[in-house]
Amino acid sequence: MLDDLRVQLDSIDTQILDLLARRRDLVEEVTKTKIKKRIPVYVADRETDKIRSFREASMARGLDAEWAEDFLRMIMSASRANQSQSSFPSSTKLPKTILLVGGGGGMGRLYKKMATQSGHEVRVLDRDDWGNGKTLLSGAHAVIITVPIHQTESVIEKIGSMMESHQILADFTSLKSAYLDLMLQYHDGPVVGLHPMHGPDVPNLSKQLMVVCEGRKANEADWLIQQFGLWGMRIKKTDPELHDRAMHLVQGLRHFVALLHASFMNRHDMNPEDMLDFSSPIYRAELMMTGRIFAQDPWLYADIVFSDEERLALLQDFAEHHSDLANMVKKGDKEAFVREFKEAATFFGTFAEKALTESGYLINRLADRFG
Repeated sequence: MLDDLRVQLDSIDTQILDLLARRRDLVEEVTKTKIKKRIPVYVADRETDKIRSFREASMARGLDAEWAEDFLRMIMSASRANQSQSSFPSSTKLPKTILLVGGGGGMGRLYKKMATQSGHEVRVLDRDDWGNGKTLLSGAHAVIITVPIHQTESVIEKIGSMMESHQILADFTSLKSAYLDLMLQYHDGPVVGLHPMHGPDVPNLSKQLMVVCEGRKANEADWLIQQFGLWGMRIKKTDPELHDRAMHLVQGLRHFVALLHASFMNRHDMNPEDMLDFSSPIYRAELMMTGRIFAQDPWLYADIVFSDEERLALLQDFAEHHSDLANMVKKGDKEAFVREFKEAATFFGTFAEKALTESGYLINRLADRFG
């Protein structure tokens, strides 16, 4: 009896795979239509409507709506990834020429691939190509600087002096205010500050965030921003000072705390592999987020942490605040700890409940997949 039931289950699983293969084939046809009609890979309203109707259909069949949504999201994510392996629609009728300064790096290679798949001509200017710089610049519609942050100032000065006034100058630097000012100083044409909020290792750009800070003649860069949207990216236009203030916490402080966490483990010989055996799902997630940083270039993170005086001042303030809290431990002052905890909880407000829900989702999925 049990064997017969298992045979039926195996048959159903095979049918599911066959249906997924059929769906993939349909997605390929959808991709061709999107390219022809210049429709983005990711259309938020379409996805929202699809998820809502799928949840309703699952409940009508007695299935768990949360599980059904997860299943559908994985399918749609795979579909977007498949679409990203082929061509993309172009935001312009005629191809544009884009020069990537530092295009031999990870981000440069990624955006070269995406722009080429959209039919644009992409040129690369790396450290040994400056002698050929004017030739590479000739006819370029947009120049995007994607070099390590400590090289950005000198590169802006160098490339800006070579550009024509009709060419767009942009950068991928993680700080915007100072570098936007530099671009405006050294180039008298269209200027826009860009910050792709992802690393070079993403499988595709669907749902990734592109921050845009307008500099000068921003409308002339509309085709470039629209192209990001056609790749499925979310676009966030913001003030450069607000962006930088957020980045001091999102990047500078986060990476500094990761080093603090890892170096303390090293001091006490707490091997991360051993720690996994005794980790709750939430600590496993924290350990993985810390560990992934140390699989990458230390100079990249040093550039981020030491990027400017304002960030260094914030980190020094953090160190002093950390010392104040450490005094609670030295004194064994639980009441002071509770007061500080309550004050932080008030500051977080209703966001804490949202964080509890979202982190719970991540923790449960992580435990199910890797536990």
